[in-house]
Amino acid sequence: MSNHEVHVNFSGRIVFVGFGSIGQGVLPLILRHIGTSTDRISIVTAEDNGRTEAEQFGVKFVKTSLTEGNYRRILEPLLGAGDFLLNLSVDVSSVALIELARERGALYLDTCIEPWAGVYVDRHLPVETRSNYHMRLEALALRRSAKSTPTAVLTHGANPGLVSHLVKQALLNIATDTQVDAGHPATREEWAKLAHRLGIKVIHIAERDTQVANVPKEMNEFVNTWSVDGFVSEGAQPAELGWGTHEKHFPADGGRHASGSGCAIYLNRPGASTRVRTWTPEAGYFHGFLITHSEAISLADYYTVTEGSRVVYRPTTHYAYHPSDNAVLSVHELAGRNWRLQDRKRIMMKEITTGIDELGVLLAGHKKNAYWYGSQLSITEARKLAPYNSATSLQVTCAALSGMIWAMENPQRGIVEPDEMDYKRPLQICMPYLGKVVGKYTDWTPLYQRGELFAEDLDTTDPWQFKNVRVV
Repeated sequence: MSNHEVHVNFSGRIVFVGFGSIGQGVLPLILRHIGTSTDRISIVTAEDNGRTEAEQFGVKFVKTSLTEGNYRRILEPLLGAGDFLLNLSVDVSSVALIELARERGALYLDTCIEPWAGVYVDRHLPVETRSNYHMRLEALALRRSAKSTPTAVLTHGANPGLVSHLVKQALLNIATDTQVDAGHPATREEWAKLAHRLGIKVIHIAERDTQVANVPKEMNEFVNTWSVDGFVSEGAQPAELGWGTHEKHFPADGGRHASGSGCAIYLNRPGASTRVRTWTPEAGYFHGFLITHSEAISLADYYTVTEGSRVVYRPTTHYAYHPSDNAVLSVHELAGRNWRLQDRKRIMMKEITTGIDELGVLLAGHKKNAYWYGSQLSITEARKLAPYNSATSLQVTCAALSGMIWAMENPQRGIVEPDEMDYKRPLQICMPYLGKVVGKYTDWTPLYQRGELFAEDLDTTDPWQFKNVRVV
């Protein structure tokens, strides 16, 4: 399928909230694949970034910060029945925007669940309240107030989002390669039972970004290949992971949630200060940051098998992220500033000279040990495929596009998480933009070459326990 074969006509208006690197990257994709006129698109954003790009496309650009006190007054005139609210913002409440879109009869999509400004870094709030687990419960609670409502797609970027569809395809691939009859799973229960039968113990969202630029990071500057504010806010949240039934050793600084399904735990430390061991085909084994993400929680919840009220199977799921080297340096400097953001921010784009973003899912514990399935997209190919994108942003923007199209084709599904969607349609839309999509098996485990320099407290009976994966 070529980049131009997917085309959906849409008669409503499209309202962007936020227009950073992801908004700027997704706009040309929307105009390429969704039949609408530029005079039916509006952008509401807190910063001037992207104004030039918006003007080049002839799109209305409104610079204003949305707050709890003004968001209704600003957005209500722009939204009506059959319109689309695309939330790509930071520090604007997703729950508030979902409720507004529902009231106005509009479709909705975001790439993460955001609170109002300050919640993630409010040191007076309990750690649990600042978690993605808590934010997700607040968003899903909106389901109780309505049955059939306009579709609101939660957390549908690359990750969370695209990776949930990659997990399903990876499960089918492993089933084929291990001679397990997968059947035709369609429900949550059927997918969870398949993962259980295959023996999947852990699911890593394993990502290594090797993009480099000809402009080095400077002191007191945070450099990234996508939203600086987005990365810093999630990096300052507590580390979180879905907690599997095979785990024997609970982390000393771990905490459990008092409400919900209890599918995930949190650590009493920032995700950007916690490293975990993982593997991707090109990079090999490496240490990634245990950054909290919604998919770490929703995947664990979705792939839970119960017997009555007893949980009999659940995989451990988490994100393991090694961003670009400039971003790693920025994180180290940020931590040294006690998690107070540097004075200058820069998103690498035109200055990137080489590198790939290797993003996929690592499913481990089965008969063939571990299997990685995902995208290996280079900066060179990303520039050929779409304007205003790096390899990192294109993996996100094509996924946001696919979620928008899915919502337009399924307009009355209420609140939907990526795991609950039919995985085939989003993958079909994204594939032409993902570069090389590969599946690789590996014999690597987190115990590889461990204990050679110093003795470690390991559990050699099961290499895929979090005790072995985690780097303190």
